[in-house]
Amino acid sequence: MSWCLSCCTASTCGLCGSVASGISNRSARLAYCGLFGLSLIVSWILREVAAPLLKKIPWISSSETHTKVWYQTQAVLRVSMGNFLFFTAFALIMIGVKDQNDRRDSWHHGGWIAKMVIWLLLVILMFFMPDIVITIYGFLSKFGAGLFLLVQVIILLDFTHSWNDAWVEKDEQKWYIALLVVSIVCYLAAFALSGVLFIWFNPSGEDCGLNIFFIVMTMILAFGFAVIALHPKVNGSLLPASVISVYSAYVCFTALSSEPRDYACNGLHHSKAVSVSTLLLGMATTVLSVLYSALRAGSSTTFLSPPTSPRGAEKTPLLDGKKLEEGKEKEDKEAKPVSYSYTFFHLIFALASMYSAMLLSGWTDSSESSDLIDVGWTSVWVRICTEWVTAALYVWSLLAPLLFPDREF
Repeated sequence: MSWCLSCCTASTCGLCGSVASGISNRSARLAYCGLFGLSLIVSWILREVAAPLLKKIPWISSSETHTKVWYQTQAVLRVSMGNFLFFTAFALIMIGVKDQNDRRDSWHHGGWIAKMVIWLLLVILMFFMPDIVITIYGFLSKFGAGLFLLVQVIILLDFTHSWNDAWVEKDEQKWYIALLVVSIVCYLAAFALSGVLFIWFNPSGEDCGLNIFFIVMTMILAFGFAVIALHPKVNGSLLPASVISVYSAYVCFTALSSEPRDYACNGLHHSKAVSVSTLLLGMATTVLSVLYSALRAGSSTTFLSPPTSPRGAEKTPLLDGKKLEEGKEKEDKEAKPVSYSYTFFHLIFALASMYSAMLLSGWTDSSESSDLIDVGWTSVWVRICTEWVTAALYVWSLLAPLLFPDREF
């Protein structure tokens, strides 16, 4: 057995070394996403198999009354805490990096073998921490996960407005038609999904007033988005309204599907296959949202980019022909500014580590079966609140310029 473990360890180290040596500056952000994805896989595996092992560790198994769910939550939180400390440390180290001449720029892009070793040591170290430390981290993770969801919503709103502006700027009839077609498709999808939710989560013969309220509220919000966006005094568009509508319907679905399996109004009844598919979808959504947030950090002109970045700085007039050559020589000597905030980049991953821990542990709710993932009333209300916050922020983005015309939005 030890021989097999040695072979696996050697093979893994060799693979990590070859992968790390092939990471370039351009692929560094994708490499961080890959490391984050690896932490999710490790958390999932340990959640399923580590409970018997944790029972044998005296500083973790301090009580004989702990359930299997408690040990699974401990495994997830300890991996998440190691991940969180790794990215938080890099976020602190990268504070103030403005140009590529800074030594810390090479730390951000290179040294991947050392980074993988540090990440692994941090994860292992977390399994030597006392229970009280992990309990505190689990409590704080709920707030960190909520903050990550808020950032994710802001990025979604930014994406929809950028998408709409990009097609409108083309000022061609085919792009206006494309805007209309995509908007109609998104609205049809939103209302069709709402109709399916009525069938799945409002079984005949059951009093499912709460589920009906959630679904009807989602449909009212979708209709309200269109009315506000198309109002003559509001400088809105149907595309962002339709995308936010279909997103709200999807969040409502995830909320209702997280209801406890013994709840009569949950028509899915949460078989294990359903719970695993929900986990996979949640993991994919998390990784993609983190990747997109990191990429969007480079194009932001506000707090996401450093003041000296090319996109964050103000535009300057072009040089005269006489000064062009001098400018080129000076540019070669001067350091190039970084294109995105390294601190924000790593902070997003730190918050995502907290969110993934909540996703895998069911928001540390131990009242549900250990075979189920992300199930319970806590998960339901977190998602419903996310939907309502998304709606509030979108409506505010439409009404704020109207309510405060003297301010720039």
